[in-house]
Amino acid sequence: MFEDLSARFDSIFKRLRGRGKLSADNIAEAVRDVKRALLEADVHYKVVKKFAAVVQEKAMGSAVIDSITPGQQFVKLVHDELTAVMGTAARTCKFHTNRVNVVVLAGLQGSGKTTACAKLALYFRKQGHKPLMAACDMYRPAAVDQIETLGKALGVPVYADRAAKPLAIAKAAVEAARRDGQSLVIVDTAGRLHVDKEMMAELKEICVTLKPDETFFVADAMTGQDAVNVAAEFHREVGFTGAILTKMDGDARGGAALSILDVTGVAVQFVGVGEKPDGLELFHPERMASRILGMGDIVSLVERAQETVDLENSKKIERKIRKNTFSLQDFLDQLRQIKKMGSIGDLLAMIPGMGQQMKDANIDSSMMVKIEAIICSMTQRERDKPLIIDGGRKKRIAAGSGTTVQDVNKLLKQFDSMKSLMKRMTKVAGKRGAGAAMRGIKI
Repeated sequence: MFEDLSARFDSIFKRLRGRGKLSADNIAEAVRDVKRALLEADVHYKVVKKFAAVVQEKAMGSAVIDSITPGQQFVKLVHDELTAVMGTAARTCKFHTNRVNVVVLAGLQGSGKTTACAKLALYFRKQGHKPLMAACDMYRPAAVDQIETLGKALGVPVYADRAAKPLAIAKAAVEAARRDGQSLVIVDTAGRLHVDKEMMAELKEICVTLKPDETFFVADAMTGQDAVNVAAEFHREVGFTGAILTKMDGDARGGAALSILDVTGVAVQFVGVGEKPDGLELFHPERMASRILGMGDIVSLVERAQETVDLENSKKIERKIRKNTFSLQDFLDQLRQIKKMGSIGDLLAMIPGMGQQMKDANIDSSMMVKIEAIICSMTQRERDKPLIIDGGRKKRIAAGSGTTVQDVNKLLKQFDSMKSLMKRMTKVAGKRGAGAAMRGIKI
């Protein structure tokens, strides 16, 4: 997501930082480069034109040209404008507490509506709501089966009626939610291969009857400007309160995320960042602007960690490290927690300055799979006491994990080095803590 755009911006800013003073000419050149980078990222041409005009006008002011660090001032200016283009601040849903709330999803076929429906159900359940999904896509083969399967996997109830029409299903779902004590109904409507009158008429009928609290337009981020054009058509015909961009973890150039607000007047509210049900994030324009410009996104990284890391288990691991009893089983548990947070590449991109440094690095995600396979092929005693693993055991572990003895040796060596490093770090931390305590300093 945004890798090419980030690389282009990084190159532009490096040239600017190399100049001690900015002039009208090199600002104009930088703005032209920014404009070209945005167009190549598939940002809508009207958005690019307006963006470039605002940046150039502000960059010519004394705040940038007369600054001690003009290059950095220009970067800040671009960051602020990127944030403004995407919506300034994240928007959250405010639901009623005294009645059933309704959310309707709309979009073209293949945009990921049904998967987004399940992700929203899980997201809102974490917020304390009791969701019910309504299967109103009666046209796509197996659409009802898909949402029922997702509901079963997540433990979220699904209302479906294969013999009824979409509007009747939606109304019955709201009644069922009211009767069963569910606080939220998420309606998965039908998509088409293109915008047509039949589709819009059906969607309008559902929205007019149900009067949804939120209507989300679901778009595939991979389609770039096409997604924006379709969004504009949907908004003209039906209207929506927010957009959900799916597949933002793929090779999306980012054009849709940077264009939807300006073209439709409605901001992106959620982004899909993976196939798993928990792969949905609230869209934060300022954080996204920072990630595009290679500034990282520590806040989102911390939030992901808080969602996946078990605090009690972390304290237990810390005690084991201090006592030098950290085992391969503990290592495996920590590895699985990291995997829940997302891909290593995505996590590194959230660390300030790491995005561009790691762009050419070959981050092999299969390495983690291999490590997991090797540890899982060990007995519990071997995981607790790796020193007992001799040549014969290594051969058995390698055969069981589909790896080689060399792979097993490499893992054991790395684990031993990691344990030594962690032991040294805890000793240093302990000394600092003791010294600070003696001085009455809290750390």
